[in-house]
Amino acid sequence: MEEKIISKQNLLNLCRDIVADGHNLIAPGKTEYGVVQDTSQIVLDTSSKPTKASYKTFVFPKAEPILYYKRGKNDVQILDAEPEQKKTVILGAKPCDTNSFNILSKVFNWDYKDDFFNYRVKNFIVIGMMCEFMDKFCFCTSVGSSPVSEKGSDLFLIPLDAENYAVRIVTEKGKELIDKYSKYLTEGNPAKSKEVEEKVKHPEIAFDSQQVHDWLAKNFEHPKWEGIGDMCLSCAQCAFVCPVCHCFDIVDEDYSYTEGRRMKNWDGCQFGHFTLHASGHNPRDIQGKRYRQRVNHKFKYYVDKFGEILCTGCGRCSRGCAVSIDIKEIVADCKD
Repeated sequence: MEEKIISKQNLLNLCRDIVADGHNLIAPGKTEYGVVQDTSQIVLDTSSKPTKASYKTFVFPKAEPILYYKRGKNDVQILDAEPEQKKTVILGAKPCDTNSFNILSKVFNWDYKDDFFNYRVKNFIVIGMMCEFMDKFCFCTSVGSSPVSEKGSDLFLIPLDAENYAVRIVTEKGKELIDKYSKYLTEGNPAKSKEVEEKVKHPEIAFDSQQVHDWLAKNFEHPKWEGIGDMCLSCAQCAFVCPVCHCFDIVDEDYSYTEGRRMKNWDGCQFGHFTLHASGHNPRDIQGKRYRQRVNHKFKYYVDKFGEILCTGCGRCSRGCAVSIDIKEIVADCKD
């Protein structure tokens, strides 16, 4: 795998050129990912805590129009909505975020290909970065990733010293970007970057994912779900901060008597009305059933359907839970 070296200053110069060329540049801030306006303010820190939410919203917005409509006297005119045309570059994403698009693409290209999602991913370039942060909520190694995983990255940064990064070229998209700004790079030293990688501490593996899958298949009615449900507030912050949760609703919104739009809005399986039928029946009428669905969807149903665990081990759901529900502990307890 080809590798280059870039200095911190030249990385900022590269970012400045990306913005000058009319592309969106996204980078992590103190609490969330955001669009970079001033490249001199970019701070990359491998030891920083993950942002409170992932960058999922940049390819799967919280709310987006999928069509507009106008009612005439005898007909209805349909107008297609178009996603933004700009390319987007994300800088300094942690491995627990970078693989999210690969996981999400399975469901967004299953029985129907979601052009809105696919268009954005096609125009998205991910510059991932090695992670040296670890707390009790991290469990990337339990779901097949690691702090040095390149999965989902087009380019991958490894800090070699206080002033320089190794730039590992992972995909053709990454190579095209690097070739365009090659004046900022020099030849790499893979032996040096490998030495840095080997010193990175990894979270201990908290559970065997296959064992969890098999336990879930046999314990749908286990009493543990009711106990967890008694704690859960059904606020769905866990779903909204997750890099790979993807539930959404579609609603029509009228502007007036003659005009409106059809919107795709985020939803969450922890909300009480999520499975409420028009008849008034709700097959998940208590919170324990809804949390059971969350765990089964991530560690059994998605695995059965797509061969992927619907979780990156980032720990955001547990880190931000108002009542301290820790999904890592719950899943680790799914064993005989």
